[in-house]
Amino acid sequence: MAEINFFSLGGLQEDGKNLYILEVDKKIFVLDAGLKYPTAELYGVDIIVNDISYLIENKDKVVGIFLTHGHDDHIGGVYHILKEFKTKVYASKFTMAVLQDRLKEEEFKYNDEDFIVVNSKSVIHIGENIVKFFDVSHNIPDCLGIAIKTPDGYVIYTGNYNFDQNSKINYAHMYRELSFFAKEGVLALMTDSLGANNEQSRGTILEFKLRINNVISQAKGRIVFTLFSSDILRIQQIINISLEQNKKIAIIGRKTQRLVNQAMQLGYLNVPASNLANLRYIDEKNDNNDKDLVVLVTGERHEPYFMLQRMAKQIDRLIHLTSDDTIVILTNPYLGTEKMAARTLDIIYRVTTNVKEFNSNLLPLASANREEIKQMINILLPKYIVPVIGEYRHQYASRVIADCVGYTDEQVIILDNGDVATFIDGKYCGITGDVTVGEILIDGKAFKDVGDVVMRDRELLAQDGVLMICANINPRTKAVVAGPEIVSKGFVYINENEEFKKEILEVFKKVSIKYLVNKFINWSEYKNSLKTELSHYIYKKTRRSPIIIPVLISTDIENVKKVTK
Repeated sequence: MAEINFFSLGGLQEDGKNLYILEVDKKIFVLDAGLKYPTAELYGVDIIVNDISYLIENKDKVVGIFLTHGHDDHIGGVYHILKEFKTKVYASKFTMAVLQDRLKEEEFKYNDEDFIVVNSKSVIHIGENIVKFFDVSHNIPDCLGIAIKTPDGYVIYTGNYNFDQNSKINYAHMYRELSFFAKEGVLALMTDSLGANNEQSRGTILEFKLRINNVISQAKGRIVFTLFSSDILRIQQIINISLEQNKKIAIIGRKTQRLVNQAMQLGYLNVPASNLANLRYIDEKNDNNDKDLVVLVTGERHEPYFMLQRMAKQIDRLIHLTSDDTIVILTNPYLGTEKMAARTLDIIYRVTTNVKEFNSNLLPLASANREEIKQMINILLPKYIVPVIGEYRHQYASRVIADCVGYTDEQVIILDNGDVATFIDGKYCGITGDVTVGEILIDGKAFKDVGDVVMRDRELLAQDGVLMICANINPRTKAVVAGPEIVSKGFVYINENEEFKKEILEVFKKVSIKYLVNKFINWSEYKNSLKTELSHYIYKKTRRSPIIIPVLISTDIENVKKVTK
């Protein structure tokens, strides 16, 4: 018998940065390590990763990182873990290629021996525990579920999955593997819950292909598709239909181009070189306006919309949209990008009205729907179910689904990040503790938390702007020798508000008198007093709170003259 703890550092009651921990008799199995993209209110933040303090403190217990597939919300945080300590990484062939490309982009040096490629036939022995894998279908190639054998039965983590019969995985082998786990006994099933509210059937792939085929065949000019860069399988579908109609294909998007190249090299994508168009920068001789051209505009989150805006405004280097172009939107907006998506459509319609929007009912689902979650539960017959990968509403919907197939509320465990669910001797003992969780906001390449203070300043800058007051002060004569000058950005145009400018200078003089009569100038108190008094005055006058930055420069004119001579 064993003591088993399961908890999450990220991925529960949110969409993104999935990182789940399974502790079996003091051995730590890390299941996925993803990132999350910021919403609009996080000004300037590029990505969000998990606080991994717990893993750093317990790094000697970590036996490896086990990855399900190559999406950023499942592998984007691996680099940040490996920067802190060394451990083995297990992933499928394509997932490993995507991960290693990301590490190379970060210029991170790693040992190939620590990166172990696995498939559905792999068996990893770690002490008394055995780790197995099983194929699942998703919208990116080479996806795996993970099964960890413990003394009390298997603990199974599905990752994102579905039962899309149009995928090319070996379902017969998958069902045999799942049935084997059920026969051996499944203690707990950590199931994808992201699609638990979705009752939509999965038969839309045929209608999807038919609609795409009709769009391409009826188009008078170029056809521009928007796609997310990680949606490799949908990219392949668009390419296949385009090839059937003898179209040239151009893929725009740096990250996607690398993914596509990897997929082609590994045999997951088939794109004849003769049909790939090599676009050149637009100039007097070249406009890339070939009516047989299919353009795939790809990226993460807001990037496809941003590129479409550039094309519509005629400022893109490769494509300038015309009234003959057809635009096909295959990217449902992410949370926080809805306004940008709506704005993009408005800009596009000013150029061309040939716009086709595919709503979610016509786009093949990426995660398991209600019936598919039921199917997974009925095959595995776990003692307990832990919904993962999703918001609280998705987790609760998974509880309702489990209830439909005979599970009680006590058997369906809904956790929040940091909650430690403990199983002893094969029985759930409740939430027995919590671990430190949190978010690290990363701006640029620096692996440092941007922090609450910086984010507050950015929010203030976005809302109320900044006001800087600069002056040169002689510390010997206690006189202002130059200035003060007032610089305002995002607040008010100070040169057109002379009366307001005079009043700010009066506040500056009143504060300065207090500090320039003393024998020595306390520069720190001087600046803080200026910030406080100016903030109070400006808020009283304008009801706005810009960031106040006093710049006081110690300047001794006599010393400057001596140095000059």
